[in-house]
Amino acid sequence: MRIDIVTALPGLVAGPLEHSILRRAAQKGLVDVRVHDLRDYTTDRHRQVDDYPFGGGAGMVLKPEPIFACIEAIQQEAEAAGAPVDEVIYLTPDGEVFDQEMANRLSLRRHLVLLAGHYKGVDQRVRDALITREVSIGDYVLSGGELPALVLVDAIVRLLPGVLGDATSALSDSFQDRLLDAPVYTRPAEFRGMTVPDVLRSGDHPRIEAWRDAERLKKTRERRPDLLSRP
Repeated sequence: MRIDIVTALPGLVAGPLEHSILRRAAQKGLVDVRVHDLRDYTTDRHRQVDDYPFGGGAGMVLKPEPIFACIEAIQQEAEAAGAPVDEVIYLTPDGEVFDQEMANRLSLRRHLVLLAGHYKGVDQRVRDALITREVSIGDYVLSGGELPALVLVDAIVRLLPGVLGDATSALSDSFQDRLLDAPVYTRPAEFRGMTVPDVLRSGDHPRIEAWRDAERLKKTRERRPDLLSRP
C-alpha cells in the first residue's frame, strides 16, 4: 500500500512514522508513506499556502493552488506507474466519523491520499473537485488534520497482512465485531494482592474463549451499549 499525506506542516507527521509498527511496516516494504509539504507546490516567493477568507471572519484558509498542484502531481505519477489513487481523503471535523469498519475497508485499497486541513480549513473548491471522502476522527476540533491523518495511517496499516507479528491480533481488537475487548493480563500471576483470573491460567482454551466472550459482552453493555443496537 502507498499512502501520501499532504500537509502545510510536514514536521507534525514525520516523527511518528519513524517508530514502532509504522516503521517496521515500511522497512518490510508493506507500506510506503510519503509526506508532501504544500509549500513545495507554491509559486510565489513567500511560499504562501493560506489567505484570508472571502466575506471576512476569523482564521485563515488553505489556498487551492498548491493543493491542486500537489494532489494532481501525485495522481499523475500514480497513473503513470499503473497504480492509480483509490481515494483522496480530507480530514475535517465535519466529515464521516472514522471507525473500525472504515479502517477495514480502507486497508483493502492500494493507494490513499490524505489531505490534512489546517487553520480554518481548505478552499471549498478543493473539496468539490478533488476529495472523494471526508473523514472526522471525532466530534471535537483540533488545530489541524495532521494528527487525524496519523490516526488513519496507524489504524489502517496495522491491518495489512504481515504487519503485526500475530496475524490474528488485529481481528480480536475492540470494535472488530462491535464488541469491546476483554481484560488482558500478563505475568506475574499475583501483584499487590491482585490475581489473574483462574480461568486464564487453566489451560482450558474453550473455557478461556467463553470467558473472554462473556467479558467482552459485559464490558460493551456497560460502556458502549450503542454498539449492540447498531444494525
